Amino acid sequence: MDRNQGLISEDKSKKPCKVPDHVILSGGINNRYLVLNVEERPGHKTLIISCYKCLHPTEKCLLKDGWELTPVACGDVVHLEGQCDGGFWLVDREQGFLVLQPDMLISGTSISSSIRCMRRAVLGNMFKSFGGASKQALNGTMVHEVFQRAATAKDFSLETLSKLANQALQSSRYLGDMYSLGVSQEEMKQGLHEYLPLLEYWANEYIISPTPKTISLKIPSNSRALGKCQDSATVVTIAELVDIEENVWSPRFGLKGKIDVTARVQIHRLRNSSHRAPEEKTVPLELKTGRESNSIEHRSQVVLYTLMSMEQYSPEAGFLLYLKTGNLYPVVASHMDHRELLKLRNNLVHYIHNCMEKGAEHSRLSRLPDILTDRQTCQYCPQRRNCALYERAVDSRFGEGSEDVVCDFLQQETGHLTSPHLSYFSHWLLLLFTYFLPFSASFILTCVCSEKNGSCVGNVQLLDPVLVQSGVFLHRFRCSSVASQQGLTSCGLASGDRIVVSDQEGCHVGLATGYLCEVTRTLVSCTLDRDLSKFSGVLFRLDRDEGVVGLSTHLTNLSRLMENCQESDHLRELIVDLRPPEFISSLGSVLPLEAKDTVANILKGLNKPQKQAMKKVLLSKDYTLIVGMPGTGKTTTICTLVPAPELVEHGGISNHTEAVLVHKLLLLLIKAGCKPSDIGVIAPYRHQLKSISGLLQSSVFTGVEVNTVDRYQGRDKSLIILSFVRSSTEELLKDWRRLNVAITRAKHKLVMVGSATTLQRYAPVEKLLSHLQQENMISFRKEVHQFLEVMFKHMSYEIPNNSKHSHCYL
Repeated sequence: MDRNQGLISEDKSKKPCKVPDHVILSGGINNRYLVLNVEERPGHKTLIISCYKCLHPTEKCLLKDGWELTPVACGDVVHLEGQCDGGFWLVDREQGFLVLQPDMLISGTSISSSIRCMRRAVLGNMFKSFGGASKQALNGTMVHEVFQRAATAKDFSLETLSKLANQALQSSRYLGDMYSLGVSQEEMKQGLHEYLPLLEYWANEYIISPTPKTISLKIPSNSRALGKCQDSATVVTIAELVDIEENVWSPRFGLKGKIDVTARVQIHRLRNSSHRAPEEKTVPLELKTGRESNSIEHRSQVVLYTLMSMEQYSPEAGFLLYLKTGNLYPVVASHMDHRELLKLRNNLVHYIHNCMEKGAEHSRLSRLPDILTDRQTCQYCPQRRNCALYERAVDSRFGEGSEDVVCDFLQQETGHLTSPHLSYFSHWLLLLFTYFLPFSASFILTCVCSEKNGSCVGNVQLLDPVLVQSGVFLHRFRCSSVASQQGLTSCGLASGDRIVVSDQEGCHVGLATGYLCEVTRTLVSCTLDRDLSKFSGVLFRLDRDEGVVGLSTHLTNLSRLMENCQESDHLRELIVDLRPPEFISSLGSVLPLEAKDTVANILKGLNKPQKQAMKKVLLSKDYTLIVGMPGTGKTTTICTLVPAPELVEHGGISNHTEAVLVHKLLLLLIKAGCKPSDIGVIAPYRHQLKSISGLLQSSVFTGVEVNTVDRYQGRDKSLIILSFVRSSTEELLKDWRRLNVAITRAKHKLVMVGSATTLQRYAPVEKLLSHLQQENMISFRKEVHQFLEVMFKHMSYEIPNNSKHSHCYL
């Protein structure tokens, strides 16, 4: 067997006696069978299966002609394509497919990358943040956007393309990436503008011209009989680019993807063409910005898009467009292509689903496919470090029995790590896999069943209009007349939940994804990544997207902790090697003379143990742990440690720390069930409003109004957060009229964020603070405690239990 195709040997021969609660079984076109027994013979494999919860009656499935190598075991769930004759399925070279764990939707990009290295594809699904960021990749992303926006505008003139390119260069979405990569806008502009004439030329040739360029291709007939396949010669022209970034999820084949461009084409069958009108089809168009290769990986992506969009469009082919040259390649999808790619998908799913081997007493990490010995293939792989780390984590014997090239690779990537470091990586990797089991949502579960589980809202209709807000689309759905009138507020979904929108009948799964904004008795509002207004009259269902919560962030942090760099070396010493933190001997060596009065003023409101903790933190070179019983003033100490300085620039005033606090408070309030549309944020300075708005780009915050004091005159909100901004002198706050407006805009709850030390200097505010202090209303709520303790990671000085409790102003 090929080294890259080696599979985990795991004993699952025991026949299941009961169907687990989370397993959904069904017959029909989206069938789901539970594997009860596996009988292996040379050249074929027989499965005993059932699609009933009671496990009776059973059926048989014979796998042969390569399908017998599918790593299917007892207890697995499979989907079968083909003909069932009297309870007998045949899956071989010419007919039928088997899809392993079909509810685990795998992207076409992952499957195509597994062609050269299955190990890389598996690791890419685990460590998703390692995508190989580079100037070329960023340039490709920006070219994609320019093409797609031009397609949406139906205007590929050089003037429009240049305008769109300049907008992309100014976008905050890309400026951060440019900064991280150390490239200037001018450098990116040069690379981006090189593509524009080619985009205009391609559009003129294939779409805009009165006589568009034709593409010749041969489409195989539907006959599967050996020796009887006849190819149909056709000529294709592109009529229109109809959609961009279309989500296509296929629970039938266990696939998902986002098609770059969806095109409507006209197909002219050359045989008897004089008597037949051209056929119209919708096909996928995949864009590539790199070197023109027409490689098997690129073609495989197009083939997979034709398979996953089969139920919607039944495309017979797709197209591969290289934007750097303008060359367009037709990709015809045959049964053989679909068959071999589904086999790859099944192997990939097997490794992901069985990432951990559970034993009677201990669990352990499963082995991955062997490391490739072709160093040229691995040279630019973004998963190099993770590949080596995983190998060392699974097998502590360093390179024993491995080829020299593998030993050299492991030494190069992990030679700087000690045994405790590798044990730490292995231990936490196993814990993460234990906690975050591979997730697979069942999209064939009926809406009624999903609603009972509290993870779905069904039978809702889209209301006009759909609004565009900060690059996302605000939708409102109404409970339909045929739906239950119990109300939507008891559905189990809440503001801030991530959702997947599909049609009620299950014909179009995963039409859009986004976040819930508000749920009332009859209405649901949400922000989505796509405009669904073209689906008029359709009943929708909204499902909670559980799959978005996963391993990625944790695994990325764990991997970067093992990186061979100065910062990671230092962190490993403290976290893994448990080296005690170091402290400076004297505060005078780090504290300037002119700062002594400021520090003394800050410490004025603290008791002795809190002051001792503050001093310990100031002397720390690494970290300080502040511990103590509840009510001993830990949070007050931490807040005193973290200054909130105002920033004056370009005639404007802002306070980033307060902006971050407002952002965190909003997250907590929305998560707790507050409707974004009921929340208002007030600040006296436009620069502060800009700073806060910049942190609220996620669609979760759509509906939250951020404005100045004057703009709220005569208006109110259920909940108001007021950011005072200033931490030095302040003129605006002396105006008691403006202060009165600011603090009277809340109908039910007012949350104020500011520097108590600064605000107490001014009479109008000082009176307010004194009253609140007397009423014991200046304090931190439990939720704020939690996020502050996460935010401020200075931690190791114990505050005695008998210390005086004091409050920080919020």
